[in-house]
Amino acid sequence: MFPNTTSAAGPEPTQASWNVTSLGGDVNITNNLALTPPMGWSSWNNFGPDISESLIRETIDAMEKNGLKDAGYVFVNLDDGWQRYKGLRSEHPLEVDPDKFPSGMKALADYAHSKGFKLGIYSGPGDTTCAGYTGSEGHAEEDAKMFASWGIDHLKYDACCSHHDEPQAVVQQVMLDMSKSLIATNRSIVFHACHCGWANSWEWGAEEGANQWRIGQDISDDFNYPGNREKYYFDVLDMLDRGNNITQYSGPGHWNDYDMLIVGLNGESKQLVGTGATNLEYRTHFSMWSLVNSPLLIGSDVRNLDKYDLATLTNKEIIALNQDSLGSPATVQYENEDKTIQIYAKTLANENTTAIALLNRGSATADITVSMRRDLTLPWDVYKLRDLWKGKDLGPYDIPFTTEVKPHEAKVYLATAVTKGN
Repeated sequence: MFPNTTSAAGPEPTQASWNVTSLGGDVNITNNLALTPPMGWSSWNNFGPDISESLIRETIDAMEKNGLKDAGYVFVNLDDGWQRYKGLRSEHPLEVDPDKFPSGMKALADYAHSKGFKLGIYSGPGDTTCAGYTGSEGHAEEDAKMFASWGIDHLKYDACCSHHDEPQAVVQQVMLDMSKSLIATNRSIVFHACHCGWANSWEWGAEEGANQWRIGQDISDDFNYPGNREKYYFDVLDMLDRGNNITQYSGPGHWNDYDMLIVGLNGESKQLVGTGATNLEYRTHFSMWSLVNSPLLIGSDVRNLDKYDLATLTNKEIIALNQDSLGSPATVQYENEDKTIQIYAKTLANENTTAIALLNRGSATADITVSMRRDLTLPWDVYKLRDLWKGKDLGPYDIPFTTEVKPHEAKVYLATAVTKGN
């Protein structure tokens, strides 16, 4: 059977724990959180630093009304720009901007919790953050206590700008300092150790108690842009390719983060570069992020999503693949010579079922054939399929399955072995 690089999550522990000897020795920390990939919304991709209390409250209300909360999107994460001061932490305290958030962060967290959501916040280990606001340098323990006192549930800790050129050991240390500080608060705070895919963060993130880490530079609002926009941004296919060789590091409680979802941006983001993608390309993007177990954090304005985007983001059968308790990410099982056709497969907790994605990266419609035995090494003589986007059952089959796949489309199926009496 195709590789399964993670183990089952098991029962969820009731208390966070950590044990550290030294950075150079054995480091093994866990906060016992995020046993499935976090789902929610993040402010940066659409709004950048232009955020406010009213925007966050309206976002919470919209997610409650439009079905996103019921689909599992419960984190509402503020990115950079909530802070009062721009400039060095050595010259300014870390405080909430009273003009943007007149009621304060504790009141906003209370509002989120009253609606069944969780509130996330942003900081970084530098003297300043990427947008130039005061960071947490030298104040990890103090800031962790402050975040906990506000009722924060998720921290994105961004070292991309402040520690871009620092040695890996330095990046590891500052992340470890905040991880320990968060756990010491005894509040359940999901920890995102963000370093844009540098310093091999997937190799050590889990040991330091990180629940997610970015595997690459910022995503652009593009499905397939030639090269990298501004020699920095990755499109959907770039990010997908980047993750294919590091799936073994992702599993329950610690996830490869392919960056925020671009569904619904439509090239109109106030912050993110890119000309947008088609509805089909956004749906493929969502399918693949779900299959590889990336955190699903919506980056668009959820107050204005159209029916198609909402249908994409709330497909419960696709989301179920992302939230499967085994936590095993999809891996490439087949690709043609020019890599325009790929077959991904994902092991699920139910051993008699497998998720399959038939991805056409090319510019022409293609027939794609998948064989359970040849491509997936599954010893199934008879199987049936469920098309998760059409919500349609197919089969049973005792021969390889062939279907027509449009350019930039991913057809996603749940394959189930058919046994005697089934």
